[in-house]
Amino acid sequence: MAGSSDWFERGFVTYSNEAKTQMLGVPAALIAQHGAVSEEVARAMAEGALRQSTARLAVAVTGIAGPGGAVPGKPVGTVWLAWALRDGATRAERLQFAGDRAAVRSQTVTQALMRLLQAAA
Repeated sequence: MAGSSDWFERGFVTYSNEAKTQMLGVPAALIAQHGAVSEEVARAMAEGALRQSTARLAVAVTGIAGPGGAVPGKPVGTVWLAWALRDGATRAERLQFAGDRAAVRSQTVTQALMRLLQAAA
């Protein structure tokens, strides 16, 4: 979309735990202690995205879109969103979505963009 570079500085795709550690500086010990799908890791991802960019605002998503990957206490559809403002607070929210992989992903993107718009206002 023309003009996107005026507001979108960069993005990170960190599916693996190794990528979360290497690209965003999420401590491996934090992932080991809480799991990749956790409030602590989502917050660390958002804060790491700010450290690795010049952005004013970052959002991070970690979750289980399915069809596999569920673990006790974290069923398919479990998503943690975190958003961080440079020189501001980091917030996080646990969401539980229904549906197949595509539905979980779509709902996640919608909620992540809504949180960014609210935080930017």
